[in-house]
Amino acid sequence: MKKICCTVYIVLLCTIASCAQSSDGSLRNVTSKDRSNRSANGDLLPLSAEEHAARGRVYLENRHFPEAREHFQLIIDNFPDAPEMSYALMGMGRSLMWEREYDKAIPWFERASKEYPATKDGRESLAFLGACNVRLGRNIEAAAAYEKYTVMYPTGERIESAYLNIIDAYREAQLYDKANDWVEKARISFPGTPTETNAIDGRLRMEIFRKNWPAAISAADLLLALNRFSRSMVSKDEISYMRAFALEKSGKRAQAQAEYSVLAANSSYYGGLAADKLGGSGSRVKRIVASSAVKDYPVPFRNEVLEFAKKKGVDPRFVMAIMKQESTFNPSVKSPSAARGLLQLVVDTAAKYQVAAGYQELQPDDLYNPRTNIAIGVEYIADLKGQFNGLYEAIAASYNGGEDNAARWLARSEPKEAGIFASEIGFAETKNYVFKVMNNYRAYRELYTDRLERK
Repeated sequence: MKKICCTVYIVLLCTIASCAQSSDGSLRNVTSKDRSNRSANGDLLPLSAEEHAARGRVYLENRHFPEAREHFQLIIDNFPDAPEMSYALMGMGRSLMWEREYDKAIPWFERASKEYPATKDGRESLAFLGACNVRLGRNIEAAAAYEKYTVMYPTGERIESAYLNIIDAYREAQLYDKANDWVEKARISFPGTPTETNAIDGRLRMEIFRKNWPAAISAADLLLALNRFSRSMVSKDEISYMRAFALEKSGKRAQAQAEYSVLAANSSYYGGLAADKLGGSGSRVKRIVASSAVKDYPVPFRNEVLEFAKKKGVDPRFVMAIMKQESTFNPSVKSPSAARGLLQLVVDTAAKYQVAAGYQELQPDDLYNPRTNIAIGVEYIADLKGQFNGLYEAIAASYNGGEDNAARWLARSEPKEAGIFASEIGFAETKNYVFKVMNNYRAYRELYTDRLERK
């Protein structure tokens, strides 16, 4: 990561903190208004559709989903002709989707997409309809929703991802010929673009899953020949690793070893995996650490991290790797998605683990307290470690992209190998997050013992 000067960094942190304070202030404001705007039996009194939409949006953005739905429902019940109706329907579905209530979300997305097809809310709802079906394993229904999107909205905001989601949906439905057909359709529709690269990568991942090694090598060769990785979901190093992996599995070990050797010289995540294949990861990590100051890998809040991590059987160096990436050790940070504090916890996730961490009562602002944040965050990481059998890439992917998504990516990883899993991560942000966390983790393991003492 490129370093920025201290002045810019301080300004950036101040800007983030100001946004967090503004968002928290808005949440406190609408919560206070709602308390004074209830009937004797506790029901929220009707306001204008515009005011309900505004308050619902604040709750939704801060992941207070039941409160958001309370406002959206009042729009639906009382203002059927209001301009805010499309947002209310979409908001009902989105809040349920974030809570992983996919079956309950689908009717709201269906209604919004059918009744308001000319609005952005309608377009978004159709895409979210496909996403809900994917998460329920209804891949044929998902593909149908995304195909409908490509017909109705050929210039829509999510048109390129619709094509890519169709490829993966048909692949997961084991309709491999259909998946390959949509790879070609994507190439025809988006030639020379990152979408074409991503579509061919979809084919590569599919053929590796099928253990069709010659087809996998062919897809990798095509990607390397095109050499169009800028702004795509994949890098040249990733494709080179996948090609070497396919060569290894097809019995061409000498050729695979040669390609791993070239790749191992690189400082990327996949360069690290190649070094592991060759048994030389230690010297490579030392070079990476030596190229940057040790101060880039500090151990703040050491006592708290050790206390909670050791109790739950989590490597404290992995907690540090997550914390470095999430907040750069700033306990007052709040993200645009309403994640707070050192380990960037959202309120609904914190609520799931707070009692196990020793907190019967919890307010959103409590997550800015380092000890509270670390205690709950480690409980969460420990649970993920159990769910994903200690595969740290999957733990990191789940932490950033959601447990159900990580479980789906793991299910379509064959074999269950770190590099194969990482290639299957379907969100660019999550994939880059995993690479950064795992590189952090390598450095922390090289620099510190599991007691966070300098080696």
